Amino acid sequence: MALWMEKGSEPFTETEKADLDAIAALKESAAIELKEKGNEYVKMGKKHYSDAIDCYTRAINQNALSDSENSILFSNRAHVNLLLGNHRRALTDSQEALNLCPSNIKAIYRAVKASLSLDLLDEAQDYCQKGLQLDPNNEELKKFDQKIGLKIAENKKREAEVSKAVVEAKELVSAIENRGLKIGKEMYRELTGLRKPVLDKTNILHWPVLLLYAEVMSSDFIEDFCETDMFSLHLDMISFSVKRFRSSYLSNIFAEDQPLPWDVERKYKREFVELYYEVGSGLLSKEKLHQCLLEGTAASHVQESGDDEKNPVEDFKHNTGFPKWIKVNERKTLHDVLKEPNFIIPWIPVFYVVSKKSSFYGKFKAGKWAPPSI
Repeated sequence: MALWMEKGSEPFTETEKADLDAIAALKESAAIELKEKGNEYVKMGKKHYSDAIDCYTRAINQNALSDSENSILFSNRAHVNLLLGNHRRALTDSQEALNLCPSNIKAIYRAVKASLSLDLLDEAQDYCQKGLQLDPNNEELKKFDQKIGLKIAENKKREAEVSKAVVEAKELVSAIENRGLKIGKEMYRELTGLRKPVLDKTNILHWPVLLLYAEVMSSDFIEDFCETDMFSLHLDMISFSVKRFRSSYLSNIFAEDQPLPWDVERKYKREFVELYYEVGSGLLSKEKLHQCLLEGTAASHVQESGDDEKNPVEDFKHNTGFPKWIKVNERKTLHDVLKEPNFIIPWIPVFYVVSKKSSFYGKFKAGKWAPPSI
């Protein structure tokens, strides 16, 4: 009987041919029935989606239908996979459907949706344009084409921003290295936020600088302290008055009125204040520095190969003979102070303001005061 014929052999008798025709008819009928049953399962809702996929799969495996009919089966299975969120499987099924029938507009539509869900924008755009060539008035494909075009433009813009941020961070790292500056772990993040140095077009560094009044741990902020500026310039421009609490940086000239609320003895006048920095230890690695400079930018997710964070902080040995606090010479530029051998910049420069007329001054100078733990 033809049912038991070996694969690849040809029937010789009319009976064998009739048997094979009967088997093919049965398989075709089974495939059509399975397709219709799968369609019914889809209509029954999410609980039956897996049953629908099983029916479409079994119908395909019958190998009894034409290419165009099998294309519909693959497209239907792609539809259910989309409903289940199986976007990769949906794309594969859509591609199989289009291999069998390139004009299957539903398969194209589902390939677009699956590609878009997988963020395969180029592929989604290609499918969309093929579909519009076949059906120029398809409103759904037109909407997808517009949406995809916008996403591609957004991605290109984001990539440009990432590239720009990476380049700027590398330039900053080079500028810091070329100046022989040492960067350590950040301090007082709650006061400084994501501020970081800026390298201008003339290769001059501009630093945000935090001033802390050690006696009361009040703070002031200089947003743009050019590395070529002397400290005296900025101190002369800061008003030690109550108005300072409402602004990070003031350009109003030193005022004699309205003393700070806590400065009842009027000790924090311009002529009485001194600046100090704390001798530091612990350098950020070059990779960690680069990563920190990217924080808050479009490239904040970027991590260079080799940056495994095993040693984000390198040891730095300074002369143990140095005192804990180093007085700043106001006639020096910021650059001169930052490059001093025992100054490790705690991400951005931090200087402590004390008054030599205050009773706190002796305690500070004697090393009996330390910043609160961070």
